[in-house]
Amino acid sequence: MGREARIFLYDKAVGLLSDQDKGYVFQYFEAFLSEPAAQAVSFTLPLQKESFISKTMFPFFDGLIPEGWLLGVAVGIWKLDPRDRMGLLLTCCGECIGAVSVMPVNEGSQ
Repeated sequence: MGREARIFLYDKAVGLLSDQDKGYVFQYFEAFLSEPAAQAVSFTLPLQKESFISKTMFPFFDGLIPEGWLLGVAVGIWKLDPRDRMGLLLTCCGECIGAVSVMPVNEGSQ
């Protein structure tokens, strides 16, 4: 299995994003889906039990990644490949502006 990130909405863990051999996978946590106040992180990722699978980074999550000069700063400081969308998301999007944040899942922990 590839790298993983917990996705938070208003500081509440709502799902898991991972990069795998088949592409990117996003799945909401069942516990979150059962909550009456559950809401989707994006219109393009509606609440559902089934996983979302994409060969490229989901546009919603890709939109969280810095652009322009700020991307250049992130790439320079952390020596990241600008084509590594998951790496950029994991490194740069822990404290995004807005309701959604992305936190790496450390290997060996769940």
